[in-house]
Amino acid sequence: MPELTAFGWVFLAWGLVTTVLVALLIRHGLVSMKEDDQLFLDDAEHQLEAEQKEITLKLDHLRPYIQGFGMLSGVLFLVMAGMVTYGVLQVIRS
Repeated sequence: MPELTAFGWVFLAWGLVTTVLVALLIRHGLVSMKEDDQLFLDDAEHQLEAEQKEITLKLDHLRPYIQGFGMLSGVLFLVMAGMVTYGVLQVIRS
């Protein structure tokens, strides 16, 4: 079995992080489909208000994870780009 290079490990980590990010974005999209932008309720519809508050709490809970995994995915992508650029510069110089 061939050994993974440093680039291979970074690529693997980026793939895993990006997969988790996509799953979180799908989850966010599914939850936000149920969210209403404006809700006009009378006193008899407290159940709908409670459901909207629950949806908002779920979305607020997902937000930091989405931001964190998005930033981590971007950083790993930049690291991969830097590694490729460094490799190309090494070939050009020799």
